[in-house]
Amino acid sequence: MRASPATARRVGFAKPRRCTRCLLRPRGALHPPRVPESFDAVFVGSSFASSFFLAGWLERAPAHARALVIEAGPRRPHAWRLAQRKDVLGWRDDHGLYENATPDKPWITHVELGGNSNCWWACTPRLAPEDFELHTRYGQAVDWPLSYAELEPHYVRAERMLGVAGADDHPICPRSAPFPLPPHRLSAPDEALARAFPGLLTPQPCARPSVATPKRPRCCASGVCELCPIDSKFTVQNELAHLFEDSRVTLWTDARCEGLDVQGDVVRGVHVRREGREELVRGELVAIGANAIFNPWILARSGLDHPELGRGLHEQVGIDVIVDLHDMDAFGGSTSITGHLYALYLGERRRDRAGALIEVWNVPMLRMEPGRYRHRVKLKAVIEDVRGEGRVDVNPDDPSRPRVRHGGRSAWTERAIARLEDDLQPVFDALPVERVRIGEPLPTEAHAVGSTPMGNDPETSVIDRDLVHHRVRNLFVLGAGAFPCATPANPTLTLAALSLRAAQEAFA
Repeated sequence: MRASPATARRVGFAKPRRCTRCLLRPRGALHPPRVPESFDAVFVGSSFASSFFLAGWLERAPAHARALVIEAGPRRPHAWRLAQRKDVLGWRDDHGLYENATPDKPWITHVELGGNSNCWWACTPRLAPEDFELHTRYGQAVDWPLSYAELEPHYVRAERMLGVAGADDHPICPRSAPFPLPPHRLSAPDEALARAFPGLLTPQPCARPSVATPKRPRCCASGVCELCPIDSKFTVQNELAHLFEDSRVTLWTDARCEGLDVQGDVVRGVHVRREGREELVRGELVAIGANAIFNPWILARSGLDHPELGRGLHEQVGIDVIVDLHDMDAFGGSTSITGHLYALYLGERRRDRAGALIEVWNVPMLRMEPGRYRHRVKLKAVIEDVRGEGRVDVNPDDPSRPRVRHGGRSAWTERAIARLEDDLQPVFDALPVERVRIGEPLPTEAHAVGSTPMGNDPETSVIDRDLVHHRVRNLFVLGAGAFPCATPANPTLTLAALSLRAAQEAFA
């Protein structure tokens, strides 16, 4: 990347300065108006997107650099979460921080240090290479402004930081380096599906350790991953706490970003509300990673309007398929989701209907018939969608909160839902099936994407391929809001890799 004037502006570092305002004022005089505190970089949010960008930034920043991390929620250790189990399990929706204009459609946000890393299931597949070229290959959605090959080295780095367990001979996603940890053991249904679909089933890549690591024990296989009882799965707090302890970093919790101070085409600082008052902090570089709901709200509050800003909020669609088996145990340890089946994901079928990733679950779903207690497996179809009429904007009745509206699913996705039972028939044929129950689409996959889309054209996208705002070139907009579409693969690994790549490009 060329070292343009805009690039130089966003990586400039302020030298430490002594504040003399107290030394110069006469004895007994009133303290002068507060001078905004200045930092080389200000990070909004502390979940995956911001924390991985911070990690990359700290690797390259000089010893005198100063960074501020602003987190709207508190810092809650794992022991607190276990003690408050009944209050932290289950869907966490608006926290009163935004208005959901379509309440039958929840959007999951955990507002605390580490964000959704505290509640995720730690599933970390890569996007498939063809996901980046959906329009060119199949006439659907739009192509990403970068390719799988360009992101692949950053996938490797993100997997190492997350401690991902997986199989190095992944049949769909080419790799330049091995996974950090060996794969989890497949279940009997996985093995049957692998025989029936050669090259289309792989152990699920996940940030649930298959062996003990220096900071985390091996996955306990209890199947309650939303709140891991032994703190095994990756969270920002158990693996990246050192970022906030770095001498260059200041962390403010219970501090909410109210907007950006934008002057011309440069962001000069961030408006922050904490301890009952609002203050302005200055930053040479600002990176917002407050998720696909709060990022567009912050930009809109800051006067950075754009035709695509806040439009297209959407996510994948999950459907549970419960299969009772004849003479096959389906639960026996390993981890909560053991296999990924790509039989409905790839190829020309995506011209007509959305692709689906089939997860093979390994959780205790016991039957009551004697001798058949473990003869039941859950398959989950995770179906992709594209940007539609979903919307995030500033609530006109209360501008201090975003307003969120769901725009429904695309016709492309609805066709995949309607055809799911027929499409799954070869999967059922590969198993000793007694009966099958296909559920309704689940209310949420907790994977909100698409509200600040990335692209090469400033007319049709909010940010560029480096996650830099098209107009304000010292402003990074991080997270899954950048995704042009919600592909079948979970977004977390990809948004982490994008953040690592963006941090590298910030110094190019």
